[in-house]
Amino acid sequence: MEIERKYLIDTPPADYQNFPCHEIEQAYLCISPVVRIRRSDNDYYLTYKSSGLLTREEANLPLTKEAYIHLLAKADGRILTKKRYLIPLENSGLTIELDVFSGNYTGLILAEVEFPSKEMALSFTPPHWFGRDVTFTGEYQNSRLSQG
Repeated sequence: MEIERKYLIDTPPADYQNFPCHEIEQAYLCISPVVRIRRSDNDYYLTYKSSGLLTREEANLPLTKEAYIHLLAKADGRILTKKRYLIPLENSGLTIELDVFSGNYTGLILAEVEFPSKEMALSFTPPHWFGRDVTFTGEYQNSRLSQG
């Protein structure tokens, strides 16, 4: 089960590039249900996600590089590229996943925070630098972004 909140970021913290980062490329084979392929640095995955905004089922399966390349050719829509910075959220045990997009979405920055429970997600107070909460609109779901 994935439980996460998502926020639009206008101005990230000045030091965000000092945190651990992953280069991510992802594409979608289907968006209903969501079937995604992803390269994160040198790791490859196929992911299934059920419908939902705040909570949804998620299953990840490892892929080989060759399988990823084969499936990438079959993807629908845009291939998304981004850098994901992992910023610890002080005194919470949570991590902010700050996605800085490139390619078709250069300039777009989103922050996601995953939670161990729905109650914790609903009571979350974001840091002052977070912008609009887009969790419940679905407008910034990566699967939707891939469709342009």
